[in-house]
Amino acid sequence: MSSRVFQSVIIQMKDATDRCIGVADEQGFVIACSELSLIGSHLDDMVPAVGEEREQIFASNVRTYKLLGSSGNRFDYAVFVSGHDETARSICILAHVAMSEARINYEEKHNKSTFVKNIISDNILPGDVYVRAKELHFVTDVPRVVYLIRQQEHNDVTAIEALGNLFPDRQKDFVLSVNETDIVVIRELSGEPGTEDVNAVAQQIESTLRGELGIRTVVGIGSIAYHLRELADRYKEAQVAIEVGKVFDTEKSVINYENLGIGRIIYQLPTTLCEMFLSEVFKKNPIETLDEDTIETINKFFENNLNVSETSRKLYVHRNTLVYRLEKIKKLTGLDLREFDHAIVFKVAMMVKKYLDSQNTAKF
Repeated sequence: MSSRVFQSVIIQMKDATDRCIGVADEQGFVIACSELSLIGSHLDDMVPAVGEEREQIFASNVRTYKLLGSSGNRFDYAVFVSGHDETARSICILAHVAMSEARINYEEKHNKSTFVKNIISDNILPGDVYVRAKELHFVTDVPRVVYLIRQQEHNDVTAIEALGNLFPDRQKDFVLSVNETDIVVIRELSGEPGTEDVNAVAQQIESTLRGELGIRTVVGIGSIAYHLRELADRYKEAQVAIEVGKVFDTEKSVINYENLGIGRIIYQLPTTLCEMFLSEVFKKNPIETLDEDTIETINKFFENNLNVSETSRKLYVHRNTLVYRLEKIKKLTGLDLREFDHAIVFKVAMMVKKYLDSQNTAKF
């Protein structure tokens, strides 16, 4: 934190009062003051006045103090005003407000993590990205990947620390807490890694949190960003990956946006359009008329690439039994799953039904 920022605020306040206003560090050394001769000197009354209780505002026989940036038993700075009367207290509170705002603005301007967080949250204008990046000496056009880690069963604040240890390079990799359940890791890539490399890092994240902390997570991955301004879109892609995976890939703990396939398209469709599609496909009988055994048969048939012999072997049934079941499905739905075009329509219809069910569940 630059003392010049505090000094600039003090200069602006100087004409409003004849009291001495300043800022001292946690050891009691003055780093900014309206009386320039005091800068660099030590305030012997400050440390004893702070005491063990770490009161937010306190006074000695000489000055009134208010802690700045305090956390638990620690504090970064203390704003002080000469005197220990009510006037000194009021001026100290006002000075503290001004110093706090100046500090926040400075850190937002000069902190890379805050800068990146503002980008993915759309809290910065596109034109300002270039300006801030230049101020921070931030390389804008290197490939980066966005990982969104969502904690499933319980939230553990130590997850941030664990991920910070996993990605220790604070200049290239960023670990950001977004909310109670979500953590974002933005990792700079060297060269042009393939999807397998990107997924391997996500697997490492998931296994680290599960192994060290016992946290069950799902990791969404956005496509590679080749410029800083693309990070917000890649973060949204990682969010979509998790949401789509929640519907179509419930068993997966790592979901890449680029591998979502048709599920991504279905997820973006209006529910009314999906309902119309199902009613058009299943004109004879609704899909709900199919029992669980029939649905299992259909899923196995798809898993084995419409191969009757292989599917019957996996289901432990005779080939003729499977053919009979497929004929039954054809009579009920009008779709012959042995025909490729019919199979595609049926597969999409099942995914649409799954999506609608998830939307109906979410309403409740």
